[in-house]
Amino acid sequence: MIRVLVLYPRTAGKKFDLEYYKNHHIPLVKRRLNPVKIEIDLGIPSQGRPSSYIAVSHLLFESREQLSASYGSAAQELNEDKLKFTDIEIIIQISEVTEI
Repeated sequence: MIRVLVLYPRTAGKKFDLEYYKNHHIPLVKRRLNPVKIEIDLGIPSQGRPSSYIAVSHLLFESREQLSASYGSAAQELNEDKLKFTDIEIIIQISEVTEI
């Protein structure tokens, strides 16, 4: 299994429209990439401090090939849609999932 983490760092002066993200962008990701599973972590304050990340998306794919095949044709559309809900420079981590 392959996991893609998309991290949205909390950055002063940057926008993040959570409603658009949940109601439009994530359904678009589901349609275009067809991941096995998507989970979203929404950052919450801890000890009076804001979270480091506004949101972190976890996308799970069967294989690298599945991810590559779907992302190639969807990349431009997903990147253009991202501009509708955030101007944050995202961080992406692609990992192989292993169980211990």
